[in-house]
Amino acid sequence: MPEKFTPLVFPRDESVHNHIIEWWYFNGQMTDAEGRDYAFMNCLFRADVKKVKIPFLSKIPVKIVYFYHSVISDIENNKSYPSVDDLCIVSEDSFSKPLLFINHSTPLAIPTYTNRELEEISPFVYRLKDENVDLLLTSTKKPLLEGGEGYVNLLSKKSYYYSLTNLTAEGKIKVDDQWIAVTGKAWMDHQWANAGYSKDKWSWFSIQLDNEREIVCYEYDGGEKKTYLASLLNAAGHAEHFEEVEMTPLGDTWTSPKTKATYPLTWQIKIPAKNIDLKLTPKIIEQEMIFGSINYWEGPLTVTGTWEKEEVTGHGFMELVGYPSEYGNFQYAQDKIVQSAKEIFKFAKEYLKKD
Repeated sequence: MPEKFTPLVFPRDESVHNHIIEWWYFNGQMTDAEGRDYAFMNCLFRADVKKVKIPFLSKIPVKIVYFYHSVISDIENNKSYPSVDDLCIVSEDSFSKPLLFINHSTPLAIPTYTNRELEEISPFVYRLKDENVDLLLTSTKKPLLEGGEGYVNLLSKKSYYYSLTNLTAEGKIKVDDQWIAVTGKAWMDHQWANAGYSKDKWSWFSIQLDNEREIVCYEYDGGEKKTYLASLLNAAGHAEHFEEVEMTPLGDTWTSPKTKATYPLTWQIKIPAKNIDLKLTPKIIEQEMIFGSINYWEGPLTVTGTWEKEEVTGHGFMELVGYPSEYGNFQYAQDKIVQSAKEIFKFAKEYLKKD
């Protein structure tokens, strides 16, 4: 039976939904006092294990599972620090407050325990905290409802989807075991759907221009037909939505040494109805995330181009999913065992020094 669309209401729909898959996603680009650039991404996922049909999760003997992906990018030094937690423990009081509140952790907290928080302190003002970020994020605009209603049709599935496109950010991030004070701008996506995982492919972009305009756009390939969407928000908060979008890889690629997946990293995006023509280039190259047999590229961009003949500049984030890989669940499990052993050894070594 087709799902009946329910109009979004805030703050209710910032919280959890009884859907097959849901996620709360943040990205941001930050600068320290010396002008050095950094980026971050983190995303908490919630999934119905049996219905979502992600192979790596299928053996877990629970109905609902949470997992967490994050990455810190030290752009000046060309280093990234990805982290993937296959299982998270969410506190019993999560989702119990009038505004969004999630408190979670990893069951393998080595060498020390850090609780991770996503707490809405006041409407559309958040504290975002984990092992590597501690930030205050304040939205300067109302939510952007993708497609106009916050409910997008991907042909093979439909999804609720809204974004906070312009969040001021201040706080600190951790790079190579050092906390650094930073300021900048962030983005939030919240999405939920009654749809299982499939080998679909998509190229997704969040764009924040220096003239206070934002764009979210994607190409979604469900196997039979591609769907496109661009949702735009101007400086005053007025939204427009277009399905005619041209997204063209420009030839620069990176091939992962681990998965052998090849990702197109430079793109041209055109939105003819607004005479928008943008070029997007990566700020850092090696930004692959691996979750079992799922691999994707996630990282910060520089944006240049024109909007109705006006020259524009800005920043963005790109997510590329569904690019063929030679890496599978068995290799992933082996690598996780090795990683856990190294962490335990490091933990033991550090505490033996203290004794």
